[in-house]
Amino acid sequence: MLVTPWMLHANLVQDTPLSTVSTNPIAIALHGGAGTITKANLSEQQAQQYRAKLEEALLAGYAQLKAGKDGQYAVISAIQILEQSPLFNAGIGAVYTYAGEHELDASIMHGAERLAGAVSGVKTIASPIAAAQAVMNHSVHVMLSGSGAEEFAQEQGLAQVDNHIFDTERRLKSLQKAKRAIADSQTELLEFQDYKFGTVGAVVLDQQGNVVAGTSTGGMTAKRYGRIGDSPIIGAGTFADNDSCAVSATGHGEYFIRYQVAADICARMAYQGLTLQAAADKVVNEVLVEADGSGGVIAIDTAGNIAMPFNTEGMYRASIDIHGKMSVAIYR
Repeated sequence: MLVTPWMLHANLVQDTPLSTVSTNPIAIALHGGAGTITKANLSEQQAQQYRAKLEEALLAGYAQLKAGKDGQYAVISAIQILEQSPLFNAGIGAVYTYAGEHELDASIMHGAERLAGAVSGVKTIASPIAAAQAVMNHSVHVMLSGSGAEEFAQEQGLAQVDNHIFDTERRLKSLQKAKRAIADSQTELLEFQDYKFGTVGAVVLDQQGNVVAGTSTGGMTAKRYGRIGDSPIIGAGTFADNDSCAVSATGHGEYFIRYQVAADICARMAYQGLTLQAAADKVVNEVLVEADGSGGVIAIDTAGNIAMPFNTEGMYRASIDIHGKMSVAIYR
């Protein structure tokens, strides 16, 4: 089925009516990417737009948790709203490849039995995170890529779109700037604003005590050769285990893959007995920094503790803790 931009909302997981308040704790955190975010290059009006969209996504996911839904539906609800916003590098706001197309990646993992699903390099799936969920729930595989993932998504009844539906003038200008920089340096671009850090993600604790994580991205501006980053890779960009925590990462994906950032945080909790905050800080602000890797994570454990460390100047982030306290922030 080919859909137009105004039809995309049909693929959203709809908020369900709120049930009676549960005594079991629930919590949610989400991010919209980390990187070169400074007050100098982001006006207050723009910052407010980001905050408003983060809050909208946060409340959508939280409503699913309050209704007693499984955590995966809260993750999907939150991420799909961010996928449909041109503000973030996922879905509608996805960056361009060197060839002028959009190749999208996403993954989701459920902490109860370590079930996971992911798609990579897809061009015609309206909601990559919904496709990742379908892989987790309706296939024997964990990751599907390219045209095969698109065929599977179509068989699952997920909306298909023309790749140009993801076009935005802002991202096109970024591509043009990146290609000029590559031509001038005659090497692959290593340092370019908005080149490495665009991702969206969510982590939740549901009423059943499960932690779930999901991540969606358009990847790197001007990426070539079918490059795949950390976002669809379980253990690197996404991880969840009820025995430790759930993590969604954002940053320079190559480093997050090499250091298995998401899984490492959970492993430090499980094997070293570190708290969530200590484990996340250790990996993001020590291990990654020593390796010259930039980015951040959002993480949650089964007690509802939330950690959102980053080693960049800013990270779009929001959370509602187990006490119902909401926080939306961009800078340090």
